[in-house]
Amino acid sequence: MTSAPTATPLAEARPILLTDWREREAAHTARVTELTAPRRYRAERRLTDPVEDFLWDYYSLKPRHLTRWHHGAGFSIPDDGDLGWRTTARWARWLPAVDGETRALTLDTEAYLRDRGSDVGRLETLLEATAGRAPRFACFGWHEWAMVYRQGEHRHPLPLRLGQVGTDAAVEAADLKCTHYDAFRFYSPAARPLNAQPLTRETQPEFEQPGCLHANMDLLKAALLLGPACPGELLLDAFELARRIRILDMAASPYDCSELGLEPVRIETPAGRAEYVARQREFAAESAPVRERLLEVIGRVGVARAQVE
Repeated sequence: MTSAPTATPLAEARPILLTDWREREAAHTARVTELTAPRRYRAERRLTDPVEDFLWDYYSLKPRHLTRWHHGAGFSIPDDGDLGWRTTARWARWLPAVDGETRALTLDTEAYLRDRGSDVGRLETLLEATAGRAPRFACFGWHEWAMVYRQGEHRHPLPLRLGQVGTDAAVEAADLKCTHYDAFRFYSPAARPLNAQPLTRETQPEFEQPGCLHANMDLLKAALLLGPACPGELLLDAFELARRIRILDMAASPYDCSELGLEPVRIETPAGRAEYVARQREFAAESAPVRERLLEVIGRVGVARAQVE
């Protein structure tokens, strides 16, 4: 069980007043319009993209979820009487709380924690455990291969570069060291015993590590879970990071993505594994400050560290 989180009273930690919020909101709107354009274009024409659509489908994400800018926990904006842009939010019950002394609008931390405190506490535990662990770069991205191992049907409507027999042989010759439960759980039944260790949801904080592509893509999931506590800029940073990581994820996969204009990272070869690790290291370095910013958000909503019995 997770202990009940507590909020820091407004009087003890007054939110920082933002005077440039309209400029930031306008910049967010311009940025999100560009970022969501490919998805909106495909949706209108019923087209699919196995690379980017994964983010939208797996994270149950829609363009409108990125559209609304939020100032985030620990910050407030002037109460100018124009609340229409707020009250239609998915999280209207948490917004706004009005600080009577400054007449500023901020996150209703107490209501937020009543609804989402346990989830955010568990997220804090996972992010801190991951951030405190040394990155590992020996998995080489075999998880996508393990998902199609000895399978007649595959997740994506793309051919396998090595065919089924060649793909199966590559998996059997590999050393599967996946540390990310949400990749491991999609392994084919025949591939699961080949992993270095079994993974479960309960043990996720014990194995999650900052070199993992999927752990770093999941920073988008974390930003979405935080909802209006997460500043809009951080949400879009997590989205852009996840989208670029997904490109490497599919380039290193067993699928032939040439029709999508994607050059393969051939992890079945020494040169391909070296390329994968080099790019994996870059993403790990880029993801670390995003993870820290998410932890700062959690700190600002006053969520205590989750205590798991």
